[in-house]
Amino acid sequence: MPDHEAIDRQVETLRNMYVGSERDAEFASHLRRLLKRDAEGALRPEPCKFTRTGETRGILHIGEPGSGKSCLVDHALAKQTGLAEGDFGQPLYLSCSVPSPATFKSVTLALLEQTGYTGTPKRMEAWSLWQLLRERLSLLGIVVLWLDEAHDLFCADRTLILRAIKTLMQGDDAVVVILSGTEDLWRVIRTDPQVQRRFSVMRWSPLTVERDGEAFRDLTGAFCSRVGLSSPVEGDVIGRLFHASRYRFGRAIEMIINAIETALLAEEGHLGLDHFAEVWAMAEGAPATENVFWVDRWWLIDPDPAEEVEAAAPTRKRGGANRRARA
Repeated sequence: MPDHEAIDRQVETLRNMYVGSERDAEFASHLRRLLKRDAEGALRPEPCKFTRTGETRGILHIGEPGSGKSCLVDHALAKQTGLAEGDFGQPLYLSCSVPSPATFKSVTLALLEQTGYTGTPKRMEAWSLWQLLRERLSLLGIVVLWLDEAHDLFCADRTLILRAIKTLMQGDDAVVVILSGTEDLWRVIRTDPQVQRRFSVMRWSPLTVERDGEAFRDLTGAFCSRVGLSSPVEGDVIGRLFHASRYRFGRAIEMIINAIETALLAEEGHLGLDHFAEVWAMAEGAPATENVFWVDRWWLIDPDPAEEVEAAAPTRKRGGANRRARA
C-alpha cells in the first residue's frame, strides 16, 4: 500500500515550488521602468512620474487561463525588497482578484477590504467609495495596485471603471497599476486611447517544443528526482504534454505534477505516458481513442473542438464578429 501521507507531502512540495522562466526577466523589465531607483540602482518604493502633471504608468499582463500569469506577478512583487514592508507592517503593494460578477462598486468594496478597512457603508455611492479607497491607498503608502482577472472588470460599468483607473494614475498619490487578464482585457483597454497609452503590454506566448522543450524535460527530470521516480523515456512526451495543456505554461506544470502523483500512488517507480494519459482522461473525460497520450497521431486531436468553444462563448449581439483568440 502506498504511503498516502508521504505522497501528499511530496506533491504539496512540488506544487509550492515556483518555476521561473525568461518571462520573469521580461516582467521585471516592465516593472523596473515604473519605479524610481537609489544611487546604487536598487528600486525604491516610489512611482516614476512620466508627465509634468504627475502621471504614473502601468502594465497589462495578458495571457489565457492556465498560462501562469498570476503566479508570475505574485512572485515578482513579493521578491521586490523595496515593496516588502511599509510603516504599517504590510507590503507597499495591494493585490486583489476581481470579484465575479464585477461592478464598479463591488470591485471598490473588495479593494477597500484588502486595505483592512471595515464598516464600509454599503449604501454609499460608488464614486465616493472610490475616493475613500484612494485615501486608504495614500494612507498606507501603497505604491503598486495589482488587479488580477481584470477582464472581468468590464462586464458592466465599463466607462466608469476606465475613468477610475485613470484617476489612480494621476496626482500626488498616484500609483502603478498592474492589470492581468485574458485577451478580452486588451480589447477593452484599446477602446480608450487615454487609458491604453498609460500601459506597457506583456503577453504570454504559447509554449513550443523548439524553445521550451529542453527546459520542460529538465523540469520533469528534476521533479521526478525529488520524489524518487525515474524520468519518462518516451521521446515525444513533451510534445504531447504541450498539446494537452493547450501550450500554456501553468497548465503544463500542473499536468506534470498530477502525473507524478498518479505514478507515486501506483508505486511503479517511474513516470510514463500512461500516468499522463490517466490525468488527461480524468480532466477531459475523453475516450482512449481521443487521448493525447495514447494515440499515435496525437497532434491531430483538438483539445477544444470548435463546437465546444462556440457553445461556451457568450451569446453575441447580431452583427458582432468578436472571436475569442485561441492559444
